[in-house]
Amino acid sequence: MTEIASADQKTSRYAWYVLAILFLVYVLNFVDRQVISILAEDIKRDLKLKDEDLGFLYGTAFGVFYSLFGIPLGRLADNWNRVRLMTIGLTLWSTMTALSGLSRTGGHLAAARIGVGIGEATASPSAYSLISDYFPKRLRATALAIYSAGLYVGGGCSLFIGGLIVQGWNKAYPGGGPFGLVGWQAAFLAVGIPGLLVAIWIATLKEPIRGAVEGLPEPARHPAPFRAFLGELVTILPPLTLIGAAQGGARALVVNLIGLAVVSASVLGLIAIGEPWPQWVAIGIGVYAVFSWANALKRRDLPTFALIVGTPAFLCTVVAYGLNAFVSYAASFWAAPYALRVLHASPADAGFFIGASGALSGFLGVTLGGVVADRLRRGNPAGRLIVVIFGAVVPVPFLTLAFTASSTPILYLGLFVAQMTASCALGAAAATTQDLVLPRMRGTATATFFIGTTLIGLAMGPYLAGRVSTLSGSLSTGMLSLLLSVPITLATAIAAYRLVPAAERTREERARAAGEAI
Repeated sequence: MTEIASADQKTSRYAWYVLAILFLVYVLNFVDRQVISILAEDIKRDLKLKDEDLGFLYGTAFGVFYSLFGIPLGRLADNWNRVRLMTIGLTLWSTMTALSGLSRTGGHLAAARIGVGIGEATASPSAYSLISDYFPKRLRATALAIYSAGLYVGGGCSLFIGGLIVQGWNKAYPGGGPFGLVGWQAAFLAVGIPGLLVAIWIATLKEPIRGAVEGLPEPARHPAPFRAFLGELVTILPPLTLIGAAQGGARALVVNLIGLAVVSASVLGLIAIGEPWPQWVAIGIGVYAVFSWANALKRRDLPTFALIVGTPAFLCTVVAYGLNAFVSYAASFWAAPYALRVLHASPADAGFFIGASGALSGFLGVTLGGVVADRLRRGNPAGRLIVVIFGAVVPVPFLTLAFTASSTPILYLGLFVAQMTASCALGAAAATTQDLVLPRMRGTATATFFIGTTLIGLAMGPYLAGRVSTLSGSLSTGMLSLLLSVPITLATAIAAYRLVPAAERTREERARAAGEAI
């Protein structure tokens, strides 16, 4: 223990250095993810799309495949070098962001967004696991909150940079610039290419010893991490999931086929009543993939299944924050189109004010929320969930103010307060899920946590707001309709608050009962 404490003290400054670089990576992550918001009106016009199509491109095309690949990549983060994995992922998503600028159709842009989603799926499982091995439990929510603040800084920077580029480019080249590129295409190229340079920097980081910061023995290295990754991919990537299920025996294959039939019937039913097929086929793929993976995890790694899927406290935390993200992602995407379309702001002005407001409010909210969550936890094992409850309720009136605004100052003020209060929940929810699992399971736990923020939040929120907007003819109605989910968010957060103390207290006991050698 003395050696571990000494090592931790020597590397403490380096830990903060690593956190700063990981923060930068997350900034780039959300610059590349969010820049489409300020470009949406131009993309809609040039590619002849509807609001629901924009919601699909921003949320579903990205989010479903982010979720789908996040699970096997999370397992790879548990078994392989996390620094190398993040380097590869950053290179991939930066390249695909740049390629988005060469899109000529909505289909081309959707394919590029899928590539961005797959690349970005490497980032947070690796980063969460690295941070949890560089920072002790008492600082974990603070460190994760600082890392997570990159979400808001990146989102804000993307709007500011994208707005300047698209307005300046279109002014300089009204008929199209070099290679026939218009403003929104140039913006994608401009934000994608710098990530390739940062990937080289990431490659220089040190890989920490897993579990050392908690005084736990280092787990044995996995003898074949990529074989395990491919094995995990077979459990979640349709139609390979049928092969993965068959490997578990006839009963497992039958259960998988029943799940596939139920999901397929639900998707066909939605299409039959007039819902757009790309959205619900993508969602169906995601739901079926997660179902297949969960059943395979139970067969192959029962302790991890028991502490994640088999723990109601974990699931309630994921759903509570996923529904928070359901509203937050929609607001962050549709704020710029609302300012441009309804309030007639210029791209540069909307990008600056919404971007700067989002960056500052998100950074303050997620950082202060993490600090408060850690302090509340000192006297109450479930104290962090109080911050999650706060983040579910307080933003509601300010979102209503923002998306009924008749002037840009009111929009910006409502967005600032709503984003600051909603973002408080992120570090608290993330740290809670990390505390409920063993160190070797953290990458998988992170990937599972992000299923909530992607399949529930990102893949559904922006699309449903756009769909309601298309049907009603009102972007305001589309956004505000999502607030009907708030009572469910509150109920699941309260349930997590009640369940977390016992779940954390019995963590090792339940892992042993499931077969974990600890």
